[in-house]
Amino acid sequence: MTYDTGLTMEERVTSLFQPDTLLPDQYFETFRRKFHLEPEKKLMLAILEDAVACFQKYVFDRDGKGRTLFRDADEWVEGKNADGIFAFDSVCEMLGFDPAYLRQGMVAWKEKARAQHTQAKVYQLVPRRKKSRRGVSVSGRSHHQRMRRAASR
Repeated sequence: MTYDTGLTMEERVTSLFQPDTLLPDQYFETFRRKFHLEPEKKLMLAILEDAVACFQKYVFDRDGKGRTLFRDADEWVEGKNADGIFAFDSVCEMLGFDPAYLRQGMVAWKEKARAQHTQAKVYQLVPRRKKSRRGVSVSGRSHHQRMRRAASR
């Protein structure tokens, strides 16, 4: 089998022993990680997922740990001028997301969820019964009113 390259036999043989020209980026590319997501990006993705989960799960909490988790997530998302590798803007940019777009979407979601959320109201239809010291339940009426009612029967 012959390949017509237009080169003489001597030129073909000498071309095998010439050095290959590589740019430094091409050389070091062979040593870079080939994983789908590098571990650092996996960590950043986990941070972003946790923040979004806390943001959505605890948006209606009024006190306790849930409210703290929501407030932390909300402050992290709103931290527009925060510096550091794990700031919201940095994490989004490293993962290829537009931080302003994601922030806008989360704020819109929060406003919509709060607008749809109605606070449950408790209406007392029957007066509550109070426990006496003896363990017998007593209605809200006084002892004298009950005695008068019983005597009138």
